[in-house]
Amino acid sequence: MAGVNPLDRYESLVDDPAAFRAACDRPLPTTVRANTIKSSVERTRRALDEEGVAHDPVPWADELLTLPDTSPGGSWAFAHGWLHGQEEVSALPALALAVYVRRTDVTSGEPLSVLVATFLLGVLTANFAAVFNSVTRPAFSGLGFLGNALFFFLIVGPIEETVKLLAVRLYAYGTDHFEAVVDGAVYGAVAGLGFATIENALYITQNLDGPMATGIGLGLIGAGGNITAIRALAGPGHVIYSAFAGYYLGLAKFNRENRGPIIVKGLLIAALIHATYNTTVGIGSGLVAFATGLPQLPSFLVYVLLYDGVFGLILFRKIRRYSRTYSEVHETEELEETAFEAEMTEFES
Repeated sequence: MAGVNPLDRYESLVDDPAAFRAACDRPLPTTVRANTIKSSVERTRRALDEEGVAHDPVPWADELLTLPDTSPGGSWAFAHGWLHGQEEVSALPALALAVYVRRTDVTSGEPLSVLVATFLLGVLTANFAAVFNSVTRPAFSGLGFLGNALFFFLIVGPIEETVKLLAVRLYAYGTDHFEAVVDGAVYGAVAGLGFATIENALYITQNLDGPMATGIGLGLIGAGGNITAIRALAGPGHVIYSAFAGYYLGLAKFNRENRGPIIVKGLLIAALIHATYNTTVGIGSGLVAFATGLPQLPSFLVYVLLYDGVFGLILFRKIRRYSRTYSEVHETEELEETAFEAEMTEFES
């Protein structure tokens, strides 16, 4: 209804409606991420200091900075690509999921240097996917929903999952630290985190004025002030999809005779999950809203939690099953080695 403030419905739920409205009207602090491909965090901060741009580090993420007094658009660092907009909340869910996947690794912990390199390669390869998506999008634009679905299944899903897997293959795959199947899931998740981080930053910065092709499905249910929350919940999907592909990359590394088909299988699974999400998120959120009476944003959150939850559970069970097998095999090997050493000691005595 015209002239009705949507916040009115919540007045009966809060003790101080005036303070509640003031909090909702208070602008979020400006947050930026240092682009470590072009400059280090320390060098970027020095550049801001030289311009007199006040900034504070975000405690839980070294690359994030808050600008309490200004926007970054007029700074030298922003103009030269050393900074880009990044809401704090947009990095949290995907980061948490990537940390969880890493902690489930029952092999030796992955070194931070390889994880960081994989993350940065995920950021870099996202640019190739964005360009390819933009170039091919017009070919599907006149076909309505069918065109969107074809675009997601033929272009977005396969291309984005391929470039994220490429981020793992270019470096981590060839190191000695990629020593077990589950390592593929770990590095795949980190590549997905890098991809989601830059995609979220671009999407939020553009604020739907020029959305990336990967966000077309989200545009059906997200706009205005909801965009940060929407992108925050879209990030874990990238981590889950690429963790699937990375898991199969790990299987391929240790099954050389069937390497090619296994890698293709992993990419197809990841691309299918990814494209299905992009295609159904608008319709699914609408169905949730219809069935529950929830507003658009809560309906979207419910759908994302259900969708990502299902495939996250499948991934979790795969990793847990592998972890158990890995632990059992290595415990048996250790017992055999201990028994052999005991026999040698008895023989030598």
